[in-house]
Amino acid sequence: MEKIQHSHVQARGLKLHVAQSGTGPKVVLFLHGFPEIWYSWRHQMIAVANAGFRAIAFDFRGYGLSDHPPEPEKASFKDLVDDVVALLDLLGINKVFLVGKDFGAVPAFMVAVIHPERVLGVITLGIPFLIPGPVGIQFDLLPKGFYILRWAEPGRAEADFGRFDVKTVVRNIYILFCRSELQVAGENEEIMDLVDPSTPLPPWFTEEDLEVYATLYQNSGFRTALQVPYRCSQLDYGITNPKVTAPSLLIMGEKDYFMKFPGMEEYMKKGIVKQFMPNLDITFMPEGNHFVQEQLPEQVNELIITFLNKD
Repeated sequence: MEKIQHSHVQARGLKLHVAQSGTGPKVVLFLHGFPEIWYSWRHQMIAVANAGFRAIAFDFRGYGLSDHPPEPEKASFKDLVDDVVALLDLLGINKVFLVGKDFGAVPAFMVAVIHPERVLGVITLGIPFLIPGPVGIQFDLLPKGFYILRWAEPGRAEADFGRFDVKTVVRNIYILFCRSELQVAGENEEIMDLVDPSTPLPPWFTEEDLEVYATLYQNSGFRTALQVPYRCSQLDYGITNPKVTAPSLLIMGEKDYFMKFPGMEEYMKKGIVKQFMPNLDITFMPEGNHFVQEQLPEQVNELIITFLNKD
């Protein structure tokens, strides 16, 4: 990780932690998911920089080493969109490739829809085109006890997570989210109860990796992280005709539990998603899970770099 430089940038009244590698003329901005952080892109940043691009990843507001907003309970995806644009302006970057994973795909899509002039291309991992409001998750079809519904309830995840130290919470979520089935708790259990404490970490995620995540989340806690994404996903951001015209790539693990969301497999495999992203290519990775960029970094890096070099 010695090739990655760290700094803080003052953006929209908050100090945001920014990691950078490489000095190429074309810029790739990586947007993390949950329970992730800039470090989730460690493999991709080095590979992209070595391929001649400038790689940037930042901790979203309220995550890791970035400041919390003054009122975390009012944070929304629009804040992340505005933070991305402010960061580009501060760093003097006119156009960028956006790479989003998990809920980090949502601000990538929103920036591409609202500010198309700033976007060279969009790559997302684990999530096809979704924008809260017109093209969002069908929450009413999700099983009762599903983690997204549980964590959307104010106070519920806080009580669940509060029974454990931060390292155990991150460990449990990584183990849970590696699985190919939906994470659904019974009536008398919480999401953390779904993990047997004796379950080992996946082979591609080391104790050292876990320590990095735990340290960063010990710094930030989960206050903003539970608000964005879980408690603002049903807001409507006033986007009425969403379309991403930039060249796009979706990398989807066949064993990603997101494939089990109601209607999602059909949405992707029958090409319905291309109504919103006409210039989209989709690559399915047979063994890929929800953390495909950490699980199979060399394959994902090759897909990303091939896409970047097409432009």
